[in-house]
Amino acid sequence: MKMRGQAFVIFKELGSSTNALRQLQGFPFYGKPMRIQYAKTDSDIISKMRGTFADKEKRKEKKKAKSLEQSANAANKKVIQGATQNSANAPGTAAQNQQVPDNPPNYILFLNNLPEETNEMMLSMLFNQFPGFKEVRLVPGRHDIAFVEFENENQAGAARDALQGFKITPSHAMKITYAKK
Repeated sequence: MKMRGQAFVIFKELGSSTNALRQLQGFPFYGKPMRIQYAKTDSDIISKMRGTFADKEKRKEKKKAKSLEQSANAANKKVIQGATQNSANAPGTAAQNQQVPDNPPNYILFLNNLPEETNEMMLSMLFNQFPGFKEVRLVPGRHDIAFVEFENENQAGAARDALQGFKITPSHAMKITYAKK
């Protein structure tokens, strides 16, 4: 796996990394603006410090075993689904199986669970790394919600998927849905 043009910088404290991210986002480096984001997983060094380090080989084996198990479960589900399809229509079971669906795709995203110190610049820096980003709109009198507009639904969906659950602060994981049309 080639990772050209990428670097990983490790900080001991989340506050230091957040400060660096905010100050250096978009900073010109060799003629191109830097696009900085948090890593999706902990580095080996951080894992070792926390005592959660598992060897990469062990992780690969677990992943392989898990995918085999999932494919076996999928095959079993199809068999069970066919057998229980008639019983699913019985009274009282339909309400238990329903999940709350997301709004239909939209070029505007709705953000909630934002910390009080959230501002337009912070969110702009976070979302401007995605193609099609247009603007951030904060709601006056409400610090915990905002809207982010993109050029189209696909671009909004890509940003939504990438930043879902992003922790702006350690206690505030951002929740992103499509805005109601």
